[in-house]
Amino acid sequence: MSARKVQRGSNNSTNVRPPLRFGDDLLLWAAWLYYEEGLTQGEIADHMGVSRPSVNAYLADARVRGIVNIEIAPERFRALSIARDLQEHFGLDDCFVIPSTGSDSPLVDRLGSAAAQVLTRITRSGDTIAVTWGRTMLATANHLKIHSLQDLRVIQATGGTTAKIPWTPEACATRLADAIGARCIPLSAPAIVSSSAMRDLLIKESVLSEQMEVLAEANRIVLGISSLRPESTIHTSGFFDGIAMHEHYHDAVGSIAGRLISATGQAVDGPLEGRVIGIGLDEVLAIRSRIGVAGGMDKVQAILAALRGGYVNIMVTDADTARAILTSEGVEKGRPRPSEASPAALPERVQVKKFLNRPKDAVDESIAGALLAHEKCLAPIKGTTRALRALDGPRTGKVGLVIGGGSGHEPGFLGYVGRGLADAVAIGNVFASPPPDPILAATLAADGGAGVLHIIGNFSGDLMNFEMAAEMAKAHGVLVKTVITTDDVASAPADARAARRGVAGNVFVFKIAGAACDRMLPMETCFALAQRANERCYTMGVALEPGASLDTRRPSFILGPDDMEIGVGVHGEPGIARAHIATADETADMIVDRLLDEMRPAEGDEVAILVNSLGSTPHMELYILNRRLRERLKTRRIKAHVTLIGHYYTSLDMAGVSVTMMHLDPELKVLLDHPCTSPAITIS
Repeated sequence: MSARKVQRGSNNSTNVRPPLRFGDDLLLWAAWLYYEEGLTQGEIADHMGVSRPSVNAYLADARVRGIVNIEIAPERFRALSIARDLQEHFGLDDCFVIPSTGSDSPLVDRLGSAAAQVLTRITRSGDTIAVTWGRTMLATANHLKIHSLQDLRVIQATGGTTAKIPWTPEACATRLADAIGARCIPLSAPAIVSSSAMRDLLIKESVLSEQMEVLAEANRIVLGISSLRPESTIHTSGFFDGIAMHEHYHDAVGSIAGRLISATGQAVDGPLEGRVIGIGLDEVLAIRSRIGVAGGMDKVQAILAALRGGYVNIMVTDADTARAILTSEGVEKGRPRPSEASPAALPERVQVKKFLNRPKDAVDESIAGALLAHEKCLAPIKGTTRALRALDGPRTGKVGLVIGGGSGHEPGFLGYVGRGLADAVAIGNVFASPPPDPILAATLAADGGAGVLHIIGNFSGDLMNFEMAAEMAKAHGVLVKTVITTDDVASAPADARAARRGVAGNVFVFKIAGAACDRMLPMETCFALAQRANERCYTMGVALEPGASLDTRRPSFILGPDDMEIGVGVHGEPGIARAHIATADETADMIVDRLLDEMRPAEGDEVAILVNSLGSTPHMELYILNRRLRERLKTRRIKAHVTLIGHYYTSLDMAGVSVTMMHLDPELKVLLDHPCTSPAITIS
């Protein structure tokens, strides 16, 4: 609102008439002066020649009569409504949801700031606060400042971890204690010891025993929630060094204070359980205030597990993460304001027609049909029905390229097998990773003696199974290196790029890596080029209708008749935000703004563009979107070197589009133009 001031003192007599534009409407005049001119109620009283109580009454009446509508900023309103839904659904004592966008600060820093506000509000003299460790815990301590309380104690919730990271348990506890003037109590032992016998021995030591007694007296705990991705806090802290995760913790989806939990929030036992020195899950549940601080799409399943297990009763997270959690629980999030409700909703699409025999045969029958359609390019690999090879791809001395993942993305992944692209592919069930055996078969088939490059999207199943296959290939004497794609900008903030999903940007990464391998470049060079291609790829997806399951033939989520889903993945999952459906140009603008904000190209730079149908969107609409994308690039003087339009990486029959841009450099540009022949891409 304008803060422009009007001249005071000239109209301080009674019964002053409003300016003509207000007619004789005193309420409108008072509201204008207050909300638009920025005057105080006392100034307005002088201006109008009435008493201050009269002005107060005018403003109240103006709201009642609808002259003034108070609007909460949409992003903050969304965060408030989602916080309410999250609190109600999980029975939390309280919930603080911050907007996911609208700030240049990293998400970890903003979550830390929010958690510090919560601690400032609830901490009382005499409290004993247990604290776990991690980036968000350290950010919380850095934002906290309380000096008005007495007799506070802060204690590490676990023993110490590797000192290779700055957010160790010791650092988090010390910093938090300093911030509130508390006495800091360490746990004088490692978080993980060599055996359960060693743990039992250490626990009996008087110093550690006394510290554990203080931990048991904690009445508040501030805890981070870790995913199990390779870059997660639990991994970087050295907790799993020497432990084969996939053998012992395949049911785990996250961790709290070094304790592994399943999707339902149950403890997952394994070889570490008797070796951890620190708070146990049952002891966490006994603490009165349990403040969970975590956010980011990569942590959705871990946070959900923590909430289901009851380990948190005050949650601090961001709106996109909270919304994804509620979606996983089948809760309709962020209920719209009454004025936004559609007066007449269209009938819900409850059944989708498909050309299927038995749903369980769909993948195998699809592969059989693809082999017949592309018999000059693809061939089966002996011993498995879920791996194919290029007829003229693998050759002696060449680095082999193996790709793969679940079905449902057709023509991904088999569409990118052929000369100049991948040498072999492993194929899983719909939206499910292929098992290790077909991945191994594809790897051995692609091996030309110079090693094999695996390229996979950043999904936990693919990571685990390709890692196992790489270990098995090593036993056969085959060197394997892996590139994990992370191009989906909606799935994690820019400062957590390693946590992002790998989606349609795969197409460009496959192309670059395939060309490098076809040129007989050495493994390290092929690996580095594929990594660089991934780092310069950015993708964002939008859906107008969900896809439908092959088994149930029902939509994978419900989308209102006037809604569009923003930031969708490629496994039928909903996105990170929902908005009123926009025009093609508005949608293209939203996507291009987000992609270029991260890419930050300079004038004269070149990009490769992929306008990809997610399954049901026809070429006509893709062309319309591309028209606007190119207009926007032209105004920025950015050149589109290559434009691919069509079905390249789908999500079954989802009606929607994803746009990928790869920021080219001279070397990537040459490799992009390198000849190739495959079912989905041919460059002569």
